[in-house]
Amino acid sequence: MSSITPQILLKAYAAGIFPMAESAEDNALYWVEPEERGIFPLDGLHISHSLRKRIRQRRFDVRVDTAFTHVMAACAEKMPDRKTTWINQRIKSLYGQLYKMGCCHSVECWRRNQLVGGLYGVRIGGAFFGESMFSRETDASKVALVHLVARLKAGGFTLLDAQFTTPHLESLGARAINRADYHVLLEKAIEQDAEFFKFQGDRDPELVLRLAGKD
Repeated sequence: MSSITPQILLKAYAAGIFPMAESAEDNALYWVEPEERGIFPLDGLHISHSLRKRIRQRRFDVRVDTAFTHVMAACAEKMPDRKTTWINQRIKSLYGQLYKMGCCHSVECWRRNQLVGGLYGVRIGGAFFGESMFSRETDASKVALVHLVARLKAGGFTLLDAQFTTPHLESLGARAINRADYHVLLEKAIEQDAEFFKFQGDRDPELVLRLAGKD
């Protein structure tokens, strides 16, 4: 995969394939197409009582695309509960180029002007492919996810790809579907017109919760 470019990367996503690395120290990349794909149904996000309370408190200042490279760097950091990471320098470079092309975005949680959580992902048509998230404060990445879902629903997106499922993601509403079903959703989504920047309500917690859905 030495000749991979941002354009090839977008074509791969549109075909249901994405790259990964063995570790941050290994500069090689390989393509992944899971038999079962993790997705977040946009009408099925689980928002706990405590998370709703956190959002209503406006503990975090939520911003979009103001610190993309910093979000990627934070997602690549080793943490006590994450001893290894797959985000190597080539991935940082490729997704940084996608960001400059307007095809990659970050949703960020700030507190006292410090970046304390967030996520990033790739956008094609009405599909958003979540790549990674991080938290330096309790619930920061969850708040970013809720804001992302509100933004996607407001903008007419129909697919939020989580790539894989984990118990943590499943607790938020992610579920696994088989490859064939995923491709049906993917093909429809990438042909749709959607607007990532249509939503302007990040400072309105009730609007965010109403759009993202409440349990």
